[in-house]
Amino acid sequence: MELRQLRYLVALAEERHFTRAAAREHIAQPAISQQIRRLEAEVGLTLVDRSTRHVVITEAGELLVARARRILAQLDAAHAEMEGLRGVQSGHVSVGAMHTMGPVDVSLALAVFHERHPGVELTVREQSSEELAEMLRVDELDLAFLSVTERIESHGLGLQQLVSEELVAILPMDHQLSARREVRMAELAGDEFIAYRKGARLRELLTSAGRQAGYEPRVQLESNESQRIRRLVARGLGVAILPRSDTQGPGPETAVAALIDPSLTRDITLAWRHGRKHPPAAAEFIELARVIFTQLQSHQATHSDAG
Repeated sequence: MELRQLRYLVALAEERHFTRAAAREHIAQPAISQQIRRLEAEVGLTLVDRSTRHVVITEAGELLVARARRILAQLDAAHAEMEGLRGVQSGHVSVGAMHTMGPVDVSLALAVFHERHPGVELTVREQSSEELAEMLRVDELDLAFLSVTERIESHGLGLQQLVSEELVAILPMDHQLSARREVRMAELAGDEFIAYRKGARLRELLTSAGRQAGYEPRVQLESNESQRIRRLVARGLGVAILPRSDTQGPGPETAVAALIDPSLTRDITLAWRHGRKHPPAAAEFIELARVIFTQLQSHQATHSDAG
């Protein structure tokens, strides 16, 4: 079993396409197919189902992919540690972010880190919180900014909360409750909702709040972009629950009301795989993110108290 074969298998599992995996690894497509077949012959199991139009990794393949990611991550970490003896001069950091980050500006951390370490490659992946958590667990990501759910909290991640933010109701201007400063969740039982897709923390909170109020929210439209949700609400296609920061600033005109019974908050939390020995570049980025956003939150809280 060769390291290059493991890299090819991981690339194939992530790209789900032989040609794209080959391009990613900078080899010819027949070569990657040949190496995967040799790997299958060595382990005596089918790792890739080639009977469908798209590549499907078998159960045995998924088990080996998970192990391969850990092996390759440890190898990369060893290389990076050697580099670390000369300072953080090169390497790669993969960062995950939720679709809506509110007051946490990930671009700030990226810019500061790049200025300090221009030789380190940075990539950012946007997914739902639960998808980001799973990517951390299999070392597809070095760190992520996500919102904690029960499933996330209980499975092997290091967590540091950065922000806790109020969720509010946004309504069309001609809605019967648009003049209200507060709206009870039960009062929206007759409305159709525009919501984040399933798997997103905001969708989970909406569903939970509706059930506490005695009904199942009817989701008319789905989007993972807060600005699009605001536009859809402004056009009268439904109501929505969003972080307050996503309702502020330029955008379509909507009514905003505090949500009560229940009141809702969502967190933005810095996460990483607990117990992982991070390469120096990733460890440096995690520490930088902790410092930037905890200081920023402390600064904002001080100004809020002073006001």
